[in-house]
Amino acid sequence: MNDSSQTAPAVVVPWGEPGGSGPRVPSQAERDRAAASIAAGQVIGIPTETVYGLAVRADMPEALARLRAIKSRDEAQALTWHIGSMAELARVGRVSPMARRLAERYWPGPLTLVIPGVPRGLEGVAQNDWIGVRLPAHVTTADWLAHLPFPVVATSANRRGKPALADAAAIAREFAGEVDLVLDGGTPRLAEPSLVLRVGPQHFEILRPGLIDLKRLRETAGLKIVFVCTGNTCRSPMAAALAEHALAKRLQIPARRLGEFGFEISSAGVAASFGAPIAQNALDVLLELSPDMARSAREHRARAAIPEEIAGADRAYALTYGHLDVLRSMLPPGRAKHTELLDPDGGDVPDPVGLSLAEYRRCRDQLVEMIDRRLEEWA
Repeated sequence: MNDSSQTAPAVVVPWGEPGGSGPRVPSQAERDRAAASIAAGQVIGIPTETVYGLAVRADMPEALARLRAIKSRDEAQALTWHIGSMAELARVGRVSPMARRLAERYWPGPLTLVIPGVPRGLEGVAQNDWIGVRLPAHVTTADWLAHLPFPVVATSANRRGKPALADAAAIAREFAGEVDLVLDGGTPRLAEPSLVLRVGPQHFEILRPGLIDLKRLRETAGLKIVFVCTGNTCRSPMAAALAEHALAKRLQIPARRLGEFGFEISSAGVAASFGAPIAQNALDVLLELSPDMARSAREHRARAAIPEEIAGADRAYALTYGHLDVLRSMLPPGRAKHTELLDPDGGDVPDPVGLSLAEYRRCRDQLVEMIDRRLEEWA
């Protein structure tokens, strides 16, 4: 730690938000000065809605080393990629629908997502092929980040083991000689670090708590999915079992853990006899694919599709046009957008009831193909 009494404090630049009552909005010259400083590899202090951060270019190893030295951090400790717009997520490659739903719900805002992927230029901050990323809700900071031609990472503006500083002048003094500029956005609105959530294969876990509770995160990330046929003894319970199996395989978890990732899979019938078990042929063809899948299906009992359940689902998949008409008739006008045919191409799934085992296999394989195509929308 430098002796700040012997070194001039960092330069403080006003960095208010449009329409705000705090510091004035920076001029273009001040924005350019901040961009030039970070482009040259300097460490600068930036405001967010949570806490101030110390930021550097992510694609400049010497800048990363300088930041880690200030924070007394080794390369195994995380730095968060700060983006200025949702469009920048495209640099990761494939971002799971779960992560996208969370980002669309909580960004800009106090949520850091740790997701699989190593964007070009961020190799120096990725950890085991995972990257932490967030879109801050400080308008001026986000807009400035969006216009930089290189990625920026940041970590909270504090010494190791001490609370984050919430005042630009205090940051300028504390890090005199180590930080080039501090962008003064006034006192952060939330004054609490962002929640950090790791979401991806095998993981849905809070790494650092914050303002959002785990229940809401799960509800946002996952989906309530219901499959609907006629009697809820053949097609729809097979579809539910196959969907659980496919989702569990995609997330690399046992099916019993799907609820931890926010997924609820069910089935119903538009003319179901309550309590009827799954058809034996349906159970047998599931058993051919997976003993675990058949074990779950054995517990199935038929139940009727009811308006409240259909309305409360995120996706309600009908097996035929006739089923879809019934589902849509249950709901008020304009409230049935989440109901659709399971077949992305718009076809019906024929009913195998009373037919041979070969017809049940044909139905099962048709469902597998449709669910595999839908899986890209789910997880």
